[in-house]
Amino acid sequence: MGKVKPFDISKRDVWEAFKRVKANRGAAGVDGQTITDFEADLSSNLYKLWNRMSSGSYFPSPVRRVDIPKGDGGTRPLGIPTVADRIAQEVVRRNLEPRLEPVFHADSYGYRPARSAIDAVRQTRQRCWRYDFVLDIDVKGYFDNIDWELLLKAVRHHTDCPWELLYIDRWLRVPVQMEDRSIEPRESGTPQGGVISPLLANLFLHYVFDMWMARNYPHIPFERYADDIVCHCNSAEVAQALQCALRARFATCKLEMHPEKTKIVYCKDANRRGEFALTSFDFLGFTFRARKTVWQGSIHAHGFMPAVSRKAMKSISQTIRGWRLHLRSDKALNDLAEIANRHIRGWINYYGSFYRTELSSTLLRIDFYVIRWARRKFIRLRRKTKGTRDWLERLRRTNPTLFAHWQLCHGNGRTSGAV
Repeated sequence: MGKVKPFDISKRDVWEAFKRVKANRGAAGVDGQTITDFEADLSSNLYKLWNRMSSGSYFPSPVRRVDIPKGDGGTRPLGIPTVADRIAQEVVRRNLEPRLEPVFHADSYGYRPARSAIDAVRQTRQRCWRYDFVLDIDVKGYFDNIDWELLLKAVRHHTDCPWELLYIDRWLRVPVQMEDRSIEPRESGTPQGGVISPLLANLFLHYVFDMWMARNYPHIPFERYADDIVCHCNSAEVAQALQCALRARFATCKLEMHPEKTKIVYCKDANRRGEFALTSFDFLGFTFRARKTVWQGSIHAHGFMPAVSRKAMKSISQTIRGWRLHLRSDKALNDLAEIANRHIRGWINYYGSFYRTELSSTLLRIDFYVIRWARRKFIRLRRKTKGTRDWLERLRRTNPTLFAHWQLCHGNGRTSGAV
């Protein structure tokens, strides 16, 4: 008879966790092992992980530091765990999330089942119509500055499972391997890139912000997507008082409200015509500001509405430019469409959810590259700029679904107002 393991972790949980990690793909950790490498000896690798987790002898490897560029020119540090560590984290997440999910605030949207960034943006739009001012909050270096003891206190409030607590504590304390392969210790935070990190980060702000707001400012609604927060106020004075109170609250919990990026915004539109320094803000890739509302060809008013932000449009333009479609004269037109459509559909589904015409101008850049491709591809079009444009127009009429943005920009999908 086999020796009883101190921790009751089922092999089924480890298998289901592996399937989720495989579906999410992701880069290799410090050991260089990819998902494909892990699968080469899958049964043995999963058994070893289960055995170590069940016996308490599982210790995670350091996370691999990767800096990814941000839209403002800076970088965001990610900590990439190994494949085995991601599976182990998924085992804990699968067990812990069902207990936390019913507790989370209704206006918390990030990394939660059946909730999305679009839900948060839609709710923000509705409330901006009802409240004149917004406090747009930026938490400085949130994921890197979460206090471990406060976080573990919050975790212990929701679970007394010894192996969940043990492994969460070990994941928090793993060092980071820098790009030069040196190892540096960490003293706070939960690495962005970890499977368990979004759930833990949500739990921390649930107590630091959500529940504190519910107790102290129940009359002020908000939307929170991870550490992106928008609060709605009836006046600038109320927003200023809330900003001061939150600055003190965050400091108590060892966080800092970013002094430059946190701002008070006036939701100026056709019915709110006062003067204020700031009349727009960005939230989850959308810019909220006064925009023309058009219905059946007539301009009705200026409403305070979201549309794709300049930062997001710049990122889309850089992606389109990176395809280098105009240089792929070895490819057929259908190949170009296949390359582009994988991205275009995602952009339309997300950024096209509100005020679609703002997105159209950026997507039309694809047509410019297709024209340049055609002039390289077909000898008869090389010196005929107008002829190439006519060729593209005929193509759009005969095959309007070839490129996913054509119906939005040229056909019945075109819209000039809010969606």
